[in-house]
Amino acid sequence: MKHLLTLRDISTEEIQKILCRADSFSQGIRPKQYEDKIAANLFFEPSTRTQYSFNVAEVKLGMRVISFSPESSSLQKDESFYDTVKVIDSFGVDIIVIRHSENEYYKQLLGHVDAAILNGGDGTGDHPTQSLLDLMTIKQEFGGFEGLRCAIIGDIRHSRVAHTNFEIMSRLGMEVVTSGPDIYKEDRFKFVPFDEAVAESDIVMLLRVQHERHSDGKTNFSKDEYHASYGMNADRIKQMKQHAIIMHPAPFNRGVEIADEIVEGENSRIFKQMSNGVFVRMAVIERALEG
Repeated sequence: MKHLLTLRDISTEEIQKILCRADSFSQGIRPKQYEDKIAANLFFEPSTRTQYSFNVAEVKLGMRVISFSPESSSLQKDESFYDTVKVIDSFGVDIIVIRHSENEYYKQLLGHVDAAILNGGDGTGDHPTQSLLDLMTIKQEFGGFEGLRCAIIGDIRHSRVAHTNFEIMSRLGMEVVTSGPDIYKEDRFKFVPFDEAVAESDIVMLLRVQHERHSDGKTNFSKDEYHASYGMNADRIKQMKQHAIIMHPAPFNRGVEIADEIVEGENSRIFKQMSNGVFVRMAVIERALEG
């Protein structure tokens, strides 16, 4: 079994292999079927894309799937996160997909569960399969990574997507810059003015403001104010390079970080990312099961 916890643990060569395998699935290659394997999806935070694309990937691989609901579990009787995962593992499942609000939640599980752990997102730390599907989308568009410039714009401080992408994109030879409100920037990442980020990048990756991760749940600006200062709209599309694309890990807030008409516009690859998410998750599940 092979866990997938963070892309920092994986070489660029192996990442390229995962992307190639995912691309083969997107081209219609029929995967090996795992009818005797069971997947358990344990999402302790809300999720649409990650949870259900893992589910679809598991079904396409012929697996049986257990979906977990925190609201109807013994968590409501004060059972701990660790014991909940141990219970599911004790049933003999083969892979466990977990999303949790705690950074590096998986450290307490390593060596204590038999199933392969696939990280569906940990706090503000990492989101490896999201980064892999982002990379797959970029590679489909540009043929590779070396020399490309990606601008990640928005709530950098609270985004596990930004944190994972910055590390792996830099390792693959891309230049990564960040932009957005000063209150969300991180000094360890190169920060540039918003208009410069839009005009000089090959990939403009937008992020939503993650209110649920703010200690007070508040911001210093309204939705309209945010859109006026940092939202992608028709005027800002004109500033982009001719070949540049717009990406977003979603969920996106129409009329806040992106105008409604841009979401499915010709520059947008947002729904392409979602399609690629299934193929990437098929590849990492296969990797986990084959070892």
